[in-house]
Amino acid sequence: MGAELDFLDHLELESARFAEAIGSAPPEARVPSCPDWNADDLLWHLAEVQWFWGTVVRERITDAPGDVAPARPADRAGLAEFFDRGSRELADVLAATPPDAPAWPWSEDHTVGFIRRRQAHEALIHRVDAELTTGRRTPMDPGLSADGVDEALRIMYGGVPPWGNFTPGGETVRLRASDTGNTWLVATGRFTGTDPEGTLHDEPDIHAAGSDPGDPADAEIVGTAADLDCWLWHRPSYAPVIPSGDPDVLAHFESAIAPASTDHRARASQRTPHQPQEVNGTTLENPPSPTYHDF
Repeated sequence: MGAELDFLDHLELESARFAEAIGSAPPEARVPSCPDWNADDLLWHLAEVQWFWGTVVRERITDAPGDVAPARPADRAGLAEFFDRGSRELADVLAATPPDAPAWPWSEDHTVGFIRRRQAHEALIHRVDAELTTGRRTPMDPGLSADGVDEALRIMYGGVPPWGNFTPGGETVRLRASDTGNTWLVATGRFTGTDPEGTLHDEPDIHAAGSDPGDPADAEIVGTAADLDCWLWHRPSYAPVIPSGDPDVLAHFESAIAPASTDHRARASQRTPHQPQEVNGTTLENPPSPTYHDF
């Protein structure tokens, strides 16, 4: 999916909508969908994320970077200025760089195209967070939302690190977007493996088929593309998604996407050890270990 979408346009639009929404929230207002954050924390998060990926593309970083985190501005005005500059620079450098150019992301797809897509969805979901903070929600683009479902199922929840295995259990769930007509057939099963730190994993997991062949599924989850996207990201949907079919299969699916069950995917996307790297004349050491959902 996504070939027909202009992720750069979506990134700019969602970033602008995020800035408008978060700008109307008091700095200390709590973010309902991220309860540990206030509005300024949310603003700083997306500002730092967009600055980070702009740096990766601009500096042509192709190996896992070190700790390049900037200093957080002290007040709302500084945060807003940092976000505006970093967001504009990210959009400009992505527009100037071919999507097939090499770049480091945490996924198996080491191209700028992956970053374009991921950052459009990052801005979309955090725009939702900002609007939830203000209590004034606006619609989500159906096409971008459908692609968000696809990304969540295949990349955010469907990734398997090289040290583990997914074993299907024989049951399937179909997700159906009622407005766009997109469907995804997802196998439930288990992830097993021993991570590089020696921790054993045996967890419920899911794997989306390359395409939906239309075969009967054991359960189905139906909603608009926006509602499915929000539901997969553990954000309040505009209207409830509607599950049907085998309750045990549905329970297995929901346990696989629960935050506590995504540990192996978080570990799979951690930045790997690397040699010290120089960016803007500064030697970078001690890489942090962000999880997949941070970026």
